[in-house]
Amino acid sequence: MKPIEFDRYVINERSRPFVIAEIGVNYYDIAQKEQNDPLDAAKEMIAAAAGAGADAVKFQTYKAEKLASRYSPAYWDTSKERTQSQYELFKKFDSFGEDEYRELARFSREQKVVFLSTPFDSEAADILDELMPLFKVSSSDITNTPFIRHIARKQKPAFLSTGASTTSEIDEAIKTIEQEGNNRIVVMHCILNYPTAYKDANLGMISHLKALYPEYPVGYSDHTLPDPQMSVLTTAVSLGARVIEKHFTLDKSLPGNDHYHAMDPEDLKRFIRNLVFIQEITGEMEKRPLESEMPARLYARRSIVAKRKIPKGTLITEDMITFKRPGTGLSPNEIGQIIGREAKRSILEDEIIERDCFERDR
Repeated sequence: MKPIEFDRYVINERSRPFVIAEIGVNYYDIAQKEQNDPLDAAKEMIAAAAGAGADAVKFQTYKAEKLASRYSPAYWDTSKERTQSQYELFKKFDSFGEDEYRELARFSREQKVVFLSTPFDSEAADILDELMPLFKVSSSDITNTPFIRHIARKQKPAFLSTGASTTSEIDEAIKTIEQEGNNRIVVMHCILNYPTAYKDANLGMISHLKALYPEYPVGYSDHTLPDPQMSVLTTAVSLGARVIEKHFTLDKSLPGNDHYHAMDPEDLKRFIRNLVFIQEITGEMEKRPLESEMPARLYARRSIVAKRKIPKGTLITEDMITFKRPGTGLSPNEIGQIIGREAKRSILEDEIIERDCFERDR
């Protein structure tokens, strides 16, 4: 795996996973609930994500008329989000322009989190280019080769989401990025279904992506409902996901869009605690005895012990010895050094046999 570096972060096999709180456009509903300005609500969500331990916050930058036809049908659970047209839904949440994103980027820096926003057209990518250190390519654009090429030419890391994709489509998208001289790619497992049923999460696909693209880090973009222990995300990390992205809200009970399958600050804190614990128990990657194991290494192992009294001058035979703790004498794997040797002195029953107990030469 090639390490990917940006800002103060490094994504590699040993790094703590890079955690993205996907605010998306949820701040519009938070603003409506709190009866304040959407920009203020977005900042409130950035601060909450930063306080809960996120490494990055991510928004979505689009204009509805550039993204979807007026006749585009819904592909989400309409019992949760009742809007029947993609255009109609996206139009509700596309009022921000360059000035607002610049302000959100500035505020994110102040909160010490990375500002990100997924662009959905080339103009959006150009606006965002100087505001963020990497680009996220939506699953919906996995076959949008001209757009992927436009992003790849900016020579920034590309987080490529693979929801609803075949491996040949992923291959083509990666090839497109590589052809622009950009090999800073993270392949993101994703199920493009809102919400994703637990049985459909298929986290085993993370292992498949790692096998298919060993040179690139693999991540996970999640759309399942947050479980009580954040076990879905934690399992993804255990399977090797080096980037974790999940929608973020301040109120999971809000109707519509991306609140019902989003994590809230408490969920995020719980997941971060899981990450800290995983990192602690994972520890070193090279097997060796630890300092804390030294007493056990000495006292819990076995030594060669006299099974009965062995008089001085006796040739020691195998039936005269056994193996018992502690391991302060000759190890059982050194039995060949003692069999057939003459006892230099009397050896007591149950005595641990040392090298000075027998003649070294025959």
